[in-house]
Amino acid sequence: MRKTIKVTLREKKLKDGMISLYLDIYPPILNAQTGKETRREFLGMKIHANPQGASQKEYNHITKLKADEMRNKRALEFQNERFEMNWQNINKRDFLEYFKSKVEGRKTSKGNYDNWYSAFHYLYEFTNGNCKFEDVNDAFCERFKKFVESTGQLNNLEKKLSQNSQHSYFNKFKTCVDEAFGEKLFYDNPVKRIKCIPAGETFREYLSTDQMIKLRNTECDSAILKRAALFSSHTGLRISDIINLRWGDVKYGEEQGGNYIQYRSQKTGTPETLTLGEIAFKELGERQDNGEKVFKGLKYSGHLNNLLMIWVLRAGITNKKITFHCFRHTFATQLLAAGVDIYVVSKLLGHKSVKTTEIYTKVINLKKVDAMNLLKF
Repeated sequence: MRKTIKVTLREKKLKDGMISLYLDIYPPILNAQTGKETRREFLGMKIHANPQGASQKEYNHITKLKADEMRNKRALEFQNERFEMNWQNINKRDFLEYFKSKVEGRKTSKGNYDNWYSAFHYLYEFTNGNCKFEDVNDAFCERFKKFVESTGQLNNLEKKLSQNSQHSYFNKFKTCVDEAFGEKLFYDNPVKRIKCIPAGETFREYLSTDQMIKLRNTECDSAILKRAALFSSHTGLRISDIINLRWGDVKYGEEQGGNYIQYRSQKTGTPETLTLGEIAFKELGERQDNGEKVFKGLKYSGHLNNLLMIWVLRAGITNKKITFHCFRHTFATQLLAAGVDIYVVSKLLGHKSVKTTEIYTKVINLKKVDAMNLLKF
C-alpha cells in the first residue's frame, strides 16, 4: 500500500535578512532528474525576516498565502496520485505518441479517423515532431489554436483551412487533452479555459423525394451500394454502421413495433435501437446466419464514391454533389419536412444533443422560402 505523503511549509533564514520558503515532503520522493530521493522543494518565494512598515508586512502576508496555496496543491497532487510534482516521469512522456494512439483508436470510423489523422499532422507540424506532456499548458493550447486558425492546408499552404476544418481539428486536439486529463495524465486540464474555434455555417446536401425515386429506378453498377444507400435514406444510418451491421443485430419485437436493429454506433460507441419501416426492412434482403454481415462486401473507398457519382449522374441528378452521407441528410430532412418532432428525429439519428439536429431545420426554412418565392402573382 502506498504511504501517505505529508507536505509541510517551512522557512529557512538567509544571510540577507530574508526568509526562503520551501516545502518539506515526507517520506522522501524520487527526483527523476537526479535519481536521488529528496524531501525539499524550494518555491522561489522569500519574505522579510523583520518586516518594516505596513507594505513589508502586507508583502509577507500575501507571499505566505501563495506559498500555503502551493502546499495545498502539492498535497492534493499526492493524494490523487496524478503526478508527483514536476519530477514524475509522466511529464516526459511523448504527447504526440499519446495523440497518435487516440487516432488509431478511431479506425473503425473512416470519416472520424481521417479527421483525427489530419489533426495529428497539424499538431506534428506545429511542434516540429517534438512535444511532451510538460509542454502542453494553457499557453501551448492557445498558440496551437492560433496556428490552426492561420495555417494553410498541408497539401496547399497558400490555401487557408476552411472554418469547419479549423473547428474540427482543434476540437480533436481538445478532446485528446480532455481524455488525457480524465486518465489523470494532467493534474489540471490545460485546455478547459481555451475557447473552441466556432464552426462555420454548413449546408446539408440532401435528395428530394423525386430524386430518390429516380435513383431507385436507375441501375447502379454496384447492387450492394444501391441497397445500402436506399437503406440509409430510410434509417439515417452512417455508412460505418451499415458496413458493420450483422444479421444478429436484426431483431423482431412487439414492444419495438416490429422489426428493429440493435447496434453500437461506430462513431460514438453508444448502443442504439432503431425500429425499421417496411421499406427499410425489405432492403435488408434474405436473412442469413447471425454472424454474417447484412451488406456483405460493402467497403468505404474511393472506388465506391466513383460508383455512387456515376449512379447519381445516370439518374439525371446533376445539380448536387452527393456523397453517401447525403442519404443520412435526406432521411433527417424528409422527416422534418413531414412535420416529425425534432426531438424524435434527433433520437433516430443518435444525436447526443438536439442542437446538432437543428442544422437540418435551416434546410427546411430554405425550402419554405423557395416555396413562397414561387408566388409571383
